[in-house]
Amino acid sequence: MLNYLKESYQRNLNSVNDFYTSNGLHVYVKDPVSNGVNPEVVISKLESVLPPHLFSEVEMVAIGHFKEFEERKINAFYSDGCLYISNEQDNEADLIDDLIHEMSHSLEESYGYEIYGDKQLEEEFLQKRIRLYDELWAHGYKTPKSFFLDPEYDAEFDDYLLNKVGYNKLSMVALGIFISAYAATSLREYFATGFTYYYLNEDLVWLKMTCPILYSKIDKINKMKDQT
Repeated sequence: MLNYLKESYQRNLNSVNDFYTSNGLHVYVKDPVSNGVNPEVVISKLESVLPPHLFSEVEMVAIGHFKEFEERKINAFYSDGCLYISNEQDNEADLIDDLIHEMSHSLEESYGYEIYGDKQLEEEFLQKRIRLYDELWAHGYKTPKSFFLDPEYDAEFDDYLLNKVGYNKLSMVALGIFISAYAATSLREYFATGFTYYYLNEDLVWLKMTCPILYSKIDKINKMKDQT
């Protein structure tokens, strides 16, 4: 994928915004960002919000339209040291949300033991899934309980939440269980949504009360900067 970026960069050399931040992060804006969003402003905010040690796995940010977005029906992903982010953004807050969300996925290998090693986060997540199952059942959404017991991403389960239940209904049912409807998708997205919330909200009481294990894992990783 990085080779593809290099080839794309050469083809668009005269029209792209390509720069390095003061911390050495390479940012390649392949396509103009919509709605007048300034990527330099947003990347600067990203580096001010996240502690430096959390950038350890990321060499580059690529903003633009990539074929994977259509193939996988997504608007951002992390792969091989690069954050791939869609240039279609509502505003600066939308862009930084995507960036921080994908930053979380970059940390799952290097901090995997701290996040998942003791299985406490998985246990908290599955307990919430069971509560969600009970709530949905009470609201007339009848589906096998086993559907809710797999912490890994499952396309069929994702489709069920998105198209059978619907995120508007799911958001109401999941209130007080998950911090967002999307957090119920998988264990990895549970971590990623919590990670994003942690760094974009000054008041973390809601996260700490609703998802105590998730909060403690993220807080521990955040404070590891004191040990580096």
